Amino acid sequence: MNDTTASRFTDASTTPPLESDPNAPLDLAAFKHAFRRHAAGVAAVTTVAADGTPAGFTATSLASLSAVPPLATFNMARSASTWPAIVDNDRVIIHMLGARNRSLAEKLAGPHEQRFVGDHWHAGPYGLPVLNDVTSWMVGRIVERMFVHNSAVVVVQVEGGGIGTDDEALLYHERTYRVPGAAA
Repeated sequence: MNDTTASRFTDASTTPPLESDPNAPLDLAAFKHAFRRHAAGVAAVTTVAADGTPAGFTATSLASLSAVPPLATFNMARSASTWPAIVDNDRVIIHMLGARNRSLAEKLAGPHEQRFVGDHWHAGPYGLPVLNDVTSWMVGRIVERMFVHNSAVVVVQVEGGGIGTDDEALLYHERTYRVPGAAA
């Protein structure tokens, strides 16, 4: 991390990790179980590491922050294998995944060294990996990384992207990928 990069960080790293936090839930298992019951859309975030190798991960924490300017956020553990690439590169591509992309979601949630083995991606803007056949993708610049205990909230200003073929939504719920049922 250089001086320029450091200025874009909000550092709460002096805060103890969540396990030591006196405000941590008394029943951590129940807390985790509650969030497993919360269905979330599945996205993938890709970038390149400092050495130029592709890096990425599956994310269920993606959210729209603002339409004007176009901002999105995602959360990740700072211990994640892709975190160093998120620190070293100010550009990412956010991919919206549909039901047909389940294998992509599984691949990017698998072993780090296997995530970009194959022909499921191509080099896109800024040399970043674009996943093939996704429902949409957005390229953006990381404008802030906020440390929260042992995790980070990453804010991305969207600069462009592309729309793919529409598909049913891909959700993650109760530790498995799902497609929504009938409208409520």
